[in-house]
Amino acid sequence: MAERRYDVDPRRVAARLERVRERIAELGRDPGEVEILVATKYVACEQMPLLAEAGVRLVGENRAQDLVAKQEAHGELFEWDFIGVLQSRKVRTVAPRVRLIHSLASESALRELERYPARAVLVQVNVAGEEGKAGIAPQRLGEFLARCPVPVAGLMTMPPLADTPERNRRWFRALRELAERHGLRTLSMGTSQDWEVAVEEGATIIRLGSSLLV
Repeated sequence: MAERRYDVDPRRVAARLERVRERIAELGRDPGEVEILVATKYVACEQMPLLAEAGVRLVGENRAQDLVAKQEAHGELFEWDFIGVLQSRKVRTVAPRVRLIHSLASESALRELERYPARAVLVQVNVAGEEGKAGIAPQRLGEFLARCPVPVAGLMTMPPLADTPERNRRWFRALRELAERHGLRTLSMGTSQDWEVAVEEGATIIRLGSSLLV
């Protein structure tokens, strides 16, 4: 089955970006303090310039091979983050190419970062303690941070699937409290489904895909 692809309409994306910024202000936050990362997993390489035309400046890729292909074609158009699962065997590919890795969550990736340092990382935290889900347990965060060989800018989480955004508030709040406890400022949390709640709870990066592109 063919993977879905978004058909990028730059005027629509620009209008939706502006509405997100307006909504951030309505929620009591300074739009300049909340970065809007556009998740481009389902954007074809040849459509990436349309995002730049819409005013997108920060993009996030899920897969190392797509990051390489899109960056080699359009690298100068954006700042690039990596938001997918960070497999240890992909660290050497991803680390030198991105501003920020959002998903450091394993011992093997930690070891590879010693050999292939990234500019900065976010540690992914499994705040809800979901079995089988990527992320460091909150109680292990301190010692994991102490062993990280590259700068840690902050934390990231993917909360449990929920039927309403409000159900994720407790997890976003828990991540913010963890960050405060460890003196970290960057919080990557909130996607198209729940970003408004994440902003209210202190997100500094929201990761948006379908709400901007579909």
